[in-house]
Amino acid sequence: MQTFKLNNGVEIPVLGFGVFQIPQNQTKKAVLDALTAGYRHIDTAQSYMNEAEVGEALSATEVPREDIFLTTKIWLSNYGYKATTKSVEASLAKLQTEYLDLVLLHQPYSDVFGSFKALADLQKSGKIRAIGVSNFNSERLADVVAFQEAKVQVNQIEINPFHQREEDLANAKSRGNVLLEAWAPFAEGKNGIFTNEVLTKIGDKYGKSAAQVILRWNFERGIVSLAKSVKPERMAQNIDIFDFALTDEDKAQIATLETNDSQFFDHNTPESVDMFVNFLKERDV
Repeated sequence: MQTFKLNNGVEIPVLGFGVFQIPQNQTKKAVLDALTAGYRHIDTAQSYMNEAEVGEALSATEVPREDIFLTTKIWLSNYGYKATTKSVEASLAKLQTEYLDLVLLHQPYSDVFGSFKALADLQKSGKIRAIGVSNFNSERLADVVAFQEAKVQVNQIEINPFHQREEDLANAKSRGNVLLEAWAPFAEGKNGIFTNEVLTKIGDKYGKSAAQVILRWNFERGIVSLAKSVKPERMAQNIDIFDFALTDEDKAQIATLETNDSQFFDHNTPESVDMFVNFLKERDV
């Protein structure tokens, strides 16, 4: 698996296997299948409620821990310096590991600065190799970069052909070369993305699927993609993107798919804040 280098020198695999929305009783097998397929980057979160099952897979696999890049994310109920520190210890226990390769603040609300300082101190202690944020727009990313001593290594945001985030990419590069990770690179199948005429026509030239074209497109932009599947054959297909390259014409065609809109919801509205407040009331993480 090829890697990108983060701004602190840590190597991160360019493709990750995400476990969002995979049921607990399927997570262990899915992670083991992903590792067998060749994935070496596993992305989970406290709010996914399956860290323990990911940990079971990591304990069962023959792949050495040092060959696996493991990410989790801090949920809002664990924001604040002390709560974040305590929650990382809980995640380490669930994941059955002594260190985490990357820990992100999952949402851009509440005590972001206190939580980020906790991650920075845990990074200094060696329990976390890289730190970052998730779902932060350009302004919020600039704020953290400007007013925190520790570097931000990663911002994980929605990126797909319908929401391409070119301005966010340029901003991240300008803020100390923060690397972007794409969640929902396939837009969870919305708008017929897997049969999209532009993407399938490009794929046909190379004997590749629309999904592979999307993953290659992100790779060539310097973006890590996090894809999810519980089907081993699809897992193997999703990492088979290193034997072709997109032309400038291909990329220009993909650019025409831009809608400049989230396929899910805009994190940067008062209504989104209200939604997450309700999430906190509904779930105990």
